Amino acid sequence: MAVDPTDTSRLLVGHQQDRWDDGGARGLVGVASNDAGSTWANTIPPGVTDCTGGKFRRASDPWVDFAQDGTAFFFSLVLDPMKPTTPFGARNSGMLVSRSVDHGATWQAPVTLIRTNSPHALNDKNSLTADPTANGYVYAVWDQLSVFPPSQAGDQLLAGNDGVEIARQLRNAAAGGAPSFKFNFTGPSFFSRSTNNGVTWSTAAPIYQPGTNAQTIDNIVRALPDGTLRDFFTAINVTPSGLSIGYITSTDKGANWSAPAFISDIKVRAAGVVTPDTGQPIRDASILYSVAVNPVTGAIYLAWQDNRFSTATCTTPGAGSIAIGGIVFSESDNGGATWSTPVMINKTPANSTNPCRQQAFIPAVVASGDGKTVVVTYYDFRNDTNTPVGFEGTDYFALFCTTGCTNPVNWGNERQLTTASFNILNAPVARGHFLGDYMGLAASGHTTVYPLFGVATGPNVTAEYTRQITLP
Repeated sequence: MAVDPTDTSRLLVGHQQDRWDDGGARGLVGVASNDAGSTWANTIPPGVTDCTGGKFRRASDPWVDFAQDGTAFFFSLVLDPMKPTTPFGARNSGMLVSRSVDHGATWQAPVTLIRTNSPHALNDKNSLTADPTANGYVYAVWDQLSVFPPSQAGDQLLAGNDGVEIARQLRNAAAGGAPSFKFNFTGPSFFSRSTNNGVTWSTAAPIYQPGTNAQTIDNIVRALPDGTLRDFFTAINVTPSGLSIGYITSTDKGANWSAPAFISDIKVRAAGVVTPDTGQPIRDASILYSVAVNPVTGAIYLAWQDNRFSTATCTTPGAGSIAIGGIVFSESDNGGATWSTPVMINKTPANSTNPCRQQAFIPAVVASGDGKTVVVTYYDFRNDTNTPVGFEGTDYFALFCTTGCTNPVNWGNERQLTTASFNILNAPVARGHFLGDYMGLAASGHTTVYPLFGVATGPNVTAEYTRQITLP
């Protein structure tokens, strides 16, 4: 979700439509509101996938933003899946940016930032940031996962078309050292920028190379109030912990980038979250994170899933026993030079009857426009009773902090954003019941925040909802 800075009642959302369980969807849909979320209408960028007059069969990872003058952007990952039974078969993947000069009402033909025609590579997990400190500058980042030397096993792995799932498989295989596969892999951070609000873009190129049998994922650029850029990412097999959050820095609007710095280790296991009664896997955010910058103070906020504070074990018929993950927060008040000790902030209550109902997952974080409040959203199972049998109740919550956010007691005023619990077992399955790899959360003006979240509304159907939250 994004908010137009020229009119904070104008909102833009991007989501997938008709997703396959092995990655990608038939198309990506924009939805816009011009009245602060009271009414909504589709605004679909043309020329992306087959169903919108484009050249690709699937798309994924929609990302939207507005420039300071109201120019809107819609960033799309596109791919033609290759057949798993065809070794070394060609597979196209690429990154497209659509541009709107009427605040997202209509869209120009997309610009191709990169197109890779190879069974050995997959462009994945993209994000786009219009610089809030310098109108005209727009930054696109993603990872490019590749395997080498060419092998049938490597190509079959990448044939899955789902970069998050592939990253988890590679992370598990390499946890004890070099991967057991008879091939190597890498996943550098790729970057392209525009200096004229998306009219033209620089040639896509790597800005961070993590090395052999290592990769980045979830690259997100954030601008500090002084214009300094940070490209954050999850680093896999780069640090001794195996999973960590890192960033690189640019002080010249993306022309040059620093060496990486690493922050807090992500200790959550790849198993992630399961349904609390049956133990079915949930597609969560266990190797991802959310990051925000305070527009007034420049403080940087990170939220992610982590099981380091687990004091109980989740045991189910379907998943055995796993550690219980929560939502963990860390803050830097000096531009990222140092970070506060991670703390668990979610208010999910203990549950002696079924500790699996203590799991919390898929966080998002944002700072209010006046810089006075930090907001974090997440799902949990606190209201689940397994009544009737087969209904695994799930809800979405918002949590607030105005001062001393490095102390978990200062997070409070929790609000349930779902009007009623929904059955997570209804969520479509894409390597687990899938609501989304991330949820939207955007600040509007000084004291309004809009969360965007998925709710399973029927068998194999997820709908998106939002609420207007007015802060003190």
